[in-house]
Amino acid sequence: MAHLRLGDDAPNFNAPTTDGDINFYDWAGDNWVVFFSHPADFTPVCTTELGRAAALNGEFQKRGVKPICISVDNVEDHKAWANDIGETQGTALNFPIIGDEDKKVAELYDMIHPNAATTHTVRSVFIIDPKKKVRLVLTYPASVGRNFDEILRAIDALQLTDAYNVATPVDWKDGDDVIIPPSIKTQDISEKDYPKGFTEIKPYLRTTPQPNK
Repeated sequence: MAHLRLGDDAPNFNAPTTDGDINFYDWAGDNWVVFFSHPADFTPVCTTELGRAAALNGEFQKRGVKPICISVDNVEDHKAWANDIGETQGTALNFPIIGDEDKKVAELYDMIHPNAATTHTVRSVFIIDPKKKVRLVLTYPASVGRNFDEILRAIDALQLTDAYNVATPVDWKDGDDVIIPPSIKTQDISEKDYPKGFTEIKPYLRTTPQPNK
């Protein structure tokens, strides 16, 4: 069983989904991916989460992100459950759910934690970049619903820090000031790289306005 770490290649797989059979890499293409798991179909917390993810479709698209989720139930159950999600959450499901009855994909991504539940996946989240690298991993217990605002915030931070040589401080949101990495000495901070200037709070803590705002 794989224990995926940041920077690892996200394992590829073939699987049935509510949108037909897919090869994960082909389906992902050049997009970012949010890949998240659910303990089981027809469960209350998951129903609210999938409704929220569906409602955020425009936000995901704006960021070049494709969501996909998985539980260890079959595709027919997923399709029946999708009707409940649309009815109760107000947004029809608009991304695929992987059927994983044999738990092959769940095991590939280490989504089953036996001390929590021997048969069901925990609430895992993997953010995967266009190069198919695992960039962020979150794991929640079955009883705790996820915060999709945090998932979007983390994607914004990853995409920003990939594009510019900056880091994001605590509770950062798109538009807030960012941090110049300590690998750059203060005397070497150039106007070309940081045209909006910077504030030195400590020699190791320098802030600059978000470069692309």
